[in-house]
This record gives sequence, structure tokens and C-alpha cells, in this order.
Amino acid sequence: MNRNGLTATMIFLAESANYGEGVGNISALKKMSRGNYEQYTYISRQAMRYNMMQQAGWDHTPVDGKSGVVQFAPSATIVDYPEIDLFGYMKTSSKEESGSKGGAATRSAVVRLSNAIALEPYQSDLEFLTNMGLAKRQNLDNGIAQSEIHRSFYTYTITADLDRIGVDGETVIPQEERAKRMKVFLDTIRFLYRDIKGRRENLTPVFIVGGRYDRKNPFFENRIVLQKGNIRIDTLQEILRSGNEIKEHTFVGVTSGIFENDTQLKQELQATTVADVFERLKKEVDMYYGESNQS
Repeated sequence: MNRNGLTATMIFLAESANYGEGVGNISALKKMSRGNYEQYTYISRQAMRYNMMQQAGWDHTPVDGKSGVVQFAPSATIVDYPEIDLFGYMKTSSKEESGSKGGAATRSAVVRLSNAIALEPYQSDLEFLTNMGLAKRQNLDNGIAQSEIHRSFYTYTITADLDRIGVDGETVIPQEERAKRMKVFLDTIRFLYRDIKGRRENLTPVFIVGGRYDRKNPFFENRIVLQKGNIRIDTLQEILRSGNEIKEHTFVGVTSGIFENDTQLKQELQATTVADVFERLKKEVDMYYGESNQS
């Protein structure tokens, strides 16, 4: 079978990495609630994508606002701009620009991201802030502010349709370039970081599970459970036992010394290092486009 669906679910450790709309002088973290009334902070997929495109060097796709909405420019194509190749576009052109009836051209995302959701509940911690260091220089009054803070493990998932990368209607880019774009993207998330409020948060994964499959399904999304510093292994094992194809083609990586049961992960899930899994996924990308060249 043609294994054209690549997916990976990751965990990283970060602190207060995405703020939403504040109230008064309080900066509020983006949060969602569950049925148990616990609140979990999250980093939106839009914020994750912004950092990915910036660090991959792909944030130069031209845009315009002639339609009244900021969109990618009608002249931008997937040949020149990997951003719209992987994450899609909506481009609106007038009759004069297109030479026809005008209208909107769309491309759905080929690489899809989930929100990065905390695995540990928010406990209403607040940081009290002043600008005393500056105010004292001229004997001025302090400015006072408060920020919600939360340090937690977060999990998110990427899913890629390898057969659709580099293909847009009659436009098809070379296989080598298709493979290169996916590998650049994998390298980017492997060393991802986020600048926020004077800090640089390291979003490098400390755990990863995924592979290349016949089904384009994010098998491990919403299946990561963290209990007292342990990743629930039984939840992952049930997925692996659900089909030989999944078990055969899944890679697991963990950073030593982060989770209480990292030894168990290595023994029962044959987990290697996070770096090793990324290298294996890149080899899977090369294998796929090599196979496509032969078909």
C-alpha cells in the first residue's frame, strides 16, 4: 500500500507561552475548560504556525488587502512559496486581475496542526509586575501589572498528506523539492522555540510518537495522558495493538530524565531518542518520494 499519511504527536515543556485578551492590568493566558471544571492553558495552532513559518524562513509569501481582507496575493504560487504549499491559501482576485470572472481560489492545508494543550491544569498563579527599575530613575510612580503564569507539559499533533505536497491543480513541483520542504518542516519543529514577553521558550519535543501510515489519521492525538510525571503507556499500547500496520510503522522517542517512567517507555515501547525519531521520519519522507518517482 501507499503510505502517504505522516503524523506525529509530541510533548514539550513550556511556560506561559500564549496570551489572549486581558482584563484591566491583568494579562490572561489562553485557556479552555473540561467537564471536571479544570482549566488547561493552550498555545493556539495559529501561534504555533507563526513561529514555524518564521523559523523555517517561509514567512515571505506576499499578501495584499485589496479585497478588504488580508490574504495571500493572487500572484503567489506553491512553486515559489512553501508556506502556501503546506498550509494552504485563500486568494481573491478581481476580474481585471484574473482576466476572467474573478473570484476566490482556495487550497486546503496539506499539513495540519492541533492546538498545543497543557497536560497539567492551570492553578490560577499570578505574577506581580512593576516598572520600579525605570521609575526610580526619575522618582516616578510605579506602573503595576499582573500576568497569569503556568508552567506545564503541552502536547500537539501534526498530520501531513505527503501525496498533496507540491501538487496544486496542474502545478506539480519536483519530487526532490517536495521531500526537501517536508524535511525542513520536520527540522523546524524539532528545534522550535517561541519568543514571548522578553523570554524565549524552548518548544523542542521531549517525547514524540508517530510514523508514516496508509491512513491519514492523527492516531495519537488526544491519547497522551500524564499522571504524576508518568506518560500512560497502556493508552499508547492499545493504539499500537489496533493494527499491525500501526505497530510496524510507529516510532517512539523520549528524552531521558524528564518523565518518571522513561525507562519503562524505552523497554515496553522500544523508545529511542527524540532526535532518532526525527531522523527516521525524514528517511520515511525520502522513501515515500523515492517510491513515487518509481511509480
